[in-house]
Amino acid sequence: MHEKKEIRKQIFKLREEVSKQQIILDSHKITEKIIHMRQFAEAPCIFAYMDVRGEVMTRELIRRAWDENKKVAVPKVLGESLKFYYITEFSQCTLGCLDIPEPDSNGSEAVCDGAFMIMPGMAFDRQRHRVGYGGGYYDRYLEKNRCCICAAVAFSWQVQEHVPYNSYDIIPDYLITEKEIIG
Repeated sequence: MHEKKEIRKQIFKLREEVSKQQIILDSHKITEKIIHMRQFAEAPCIFAYMDVRGEVMTRELIRRAWDENKKVAVPKVLGESLKFYYITEFSQCTLGCLDIPEPDSNGSEAVCDGAFMIMPGMAFDRQRHRVGYGGGYYDRYLEKNRCCICAAVAFSWQVQEHVPYNSYDIIPDYLITEKEIIG
């Protein structure tokens, strides 16, 4: 666990050094890669996180999904669990856990059957092992809901030679950076 904490600290520091313009540019490149994937085209629903603090930006991807008449669901932290709720516009989200935009839990809970999930992370390796934020929310959600295709998104500087992982860590089907799709 100590090694994961050090990696998180290192990535947070790197995020502060990357310009907003570079984040916008590289996020756009990642979005373009995603929308040209067969898995995205065939998915009736997209599960995407609401980006914060230097993460790969997802709002363009969400807009594109809406433009293609796909349902979009975003996560909400409820205690120790993560639930996804459908949204049809960004105004349906308010700041929640850790100041992350979250949907109203009075909305319609999303069904993951056939969905294409976009998940965040702090660091990855080329085998798609993931270091998240340390809460285990996505691992627990995906352990119970293995009915979707899962793609992690990251900037190429977040991909390391090796990241520590445990048996309970879920490996995404794909890792998508501005430079490549791994998986």
